[in-house]
Amino acid sequence: MYSEKVMDHFMNPRNQGEIPDADGIGEVGNPSCGDIMRIFIKVSNDVITDVKFQTFGCGAAIASSSMATELIRGKTLKEAWDMSNKAVVEALEGLPPAKVHCSVLAEDGIHKAINDYRIKNGLEPWEEK
Repeated sequence: MYSEKVMDHFMNPRNQGEIPDADGIGEVGNPSCGDIMRIFIKVSNDVITDVKFQTFGCGAAIASSSMATELIRGKTLKEAWDMSNKAVVEALEGLPPAKVHCSVLAEDGIHKAINDYRIKNGLEPWEEK
């Protein structure tokens, strides 16, 4: 049902935890399944230098969070903003159709964290696609 990559990121999540002095925090949830995701970013010179997550949810939500943090570390804010949930699904080598919403949560969490950073720094938030 799940790829080896999904199982690896579920069993051995990368970047799990909290950044107490995060520059941006994004929190999202899916009321229909109960998943809740928090993404924390540290930013220096417009580049995400550190990223962590806390996810309460199913294995696919944890794996999506883990992979998303791996994909945006070291990227500019714009590059991270442009990363789609499809990139997360591809990097995980697929998700069952009923679990694709978990990758959307990861994308939304990143957007919220970036906009939180932008607002805290007196910048206009970017519009969702």
